Amino acid sequence: MNRTPLTLLGIETSCDETAAAVVRLRADGSGEIVANVVRAQLDLHAAYGGVVPEIAARAHVDLLEPAIKQAMAEAALDFGDLDGVAAAAGPGLIGGVIVGLTTAKAIALGCGKPFVAVNHLEAHALSPGLTDNVRPPYLLLLVSGGHTQLVVVNDVGSYTRLGTTLDDALGEAFDKAAKLLGLGYPGGPDVERWAARGAPTIPLPRPMMGRPEPHFSLAGLKTALRQEAMARAPLSEHDVADLCASFQEAVGDVVRDRVTRAMDLFEDRVSADTELTLVAAGGVAANGRLRSALGEVAAARGYRLVVPPPALCTDNAAMIAWAGAQRLARGLTDDMGTPGRARWPLDPDAAPALGAGVKA
Repeated sequence: MNRTPLTLLGIETSCDETAAAVVRLRADGSGEIVANVVRAQLDLHAAYGGVVPEIAARAHVDLLEPAIKQAMAEAALDFGDLDGVAAAAGPGLIGGVIVGLTTAKAIALGCGKPFVAVNHLEAHALSPGLTDNVRPPYLLLLVSGGHTQLVVVNDVGSYTRLGTTLDDALGEAFDKAAKLLGLGYPGGPDVERWAARGAPTIPLPRPMMGRPEPHFSLAGLKTALRQEAMARAPLSEHDVADLCASFQEAVGDVVRDRVTRAMDLFEDRVSADTELTLVAAGGVAANGRLRSALGEVAAARGYRLVVPPPALCTDNAAMIAWAGAQRLARGLTDDMGTPGRARWPLDPDAAPALGAGVKA
C-alpha cells in the first residue's frame, strides 16, 4: 500500500446532488477534506415529489463544471497538483452517473492522472475512515433513499452483506410516508419535524422483528400507516404529528432489532480482540430517532457507534474522493472504458434475498 500522501478530486452525480471535493489521504492513513462543494437540486424536483432522472442529469451538466472550479479554487490547487481523479460510477441514475464519470475521465486523461471509478455504496461504507479514522473490520448499517443494508466491512473492496431490504429502502419509506400525509419532499426531515410534535400512540406493525436473518421489510409498515391515516381522515395537525411519531418509533424498533441480529452474525465472523464498531451511513443516518435507537443498541452490546456528520451522510464528493484515494493507495485504478452502472452491489456473491430484487 502506498504510504505517501495522495490528493484526489472526487465527483459525485449519482442522484440529485452535484458535488465536487478535494480530499487528501495523509501518509499516516488519516484524511483531510481540503474542499467540499455540494450543489443541491431540491427546488427542481420538489414539485414532483421525488427525483426526476432526466431533470437531474440536465442539472448535473449545468452545475458540475462550476462546482469543480469552486472546489479546486478553495483547495488552491491546479489539476496538475492532483494525484488522481475519482468519480461515482454507480449505482445510481445512469444519466447523472454518466455526466460525472465522463467529466472525471476527461480531466484525468487531459492531465495524465490516474482515474478511479468508485462504487457510491463503497464511498458511504468507507466514509467513517475519513471522518473518524475508523479502520475495518466494522459493522455497517447503510440507510439511504435507495438502499437499506447491513454489511460487514472487511477491507477496502471486500464486503459481506448480512441483510437487505425486501421491498422499500428506509429513505424511500420515509418519503412515501411524508407524501401520503401531505408533507414535503424530501420526506425524512419533514417526518422527523412533525414527529417531534406528536406522540407514538398509534399502533403500527414492526415487520421482520425476531427473524433470524437481518433483513428489512418496510412496505407493510407504510401500508399500515396509510390505513391508519385513512381511518382518521380528514387529518388534523395533531393526527399528522402522532402518525409521524408512531411511524418513526416503529422504524426505530425495527432497526434496533435488525441491527442486534446483525451484531450476532458479525461477532461470529471477527476475532475476539476486534474492537466492536457499528457505523451508520447514508442520508437517513441523519435522523435523530434512528441515531438514538442505534445508540441504545450499541451501548447495550458494547459497540462504539460512529455516524459521520450529516453533511457527509447525504451524497457528497468528499466520500468519493476518499474512497478513490483508498483504492489508489492500493494500486487499484480504472481505464477510460469503465462504464457507468445503474446497479452495483457491494457484495456480488451474496445469496439472493427472496423478494428483494434489484435492492439486494
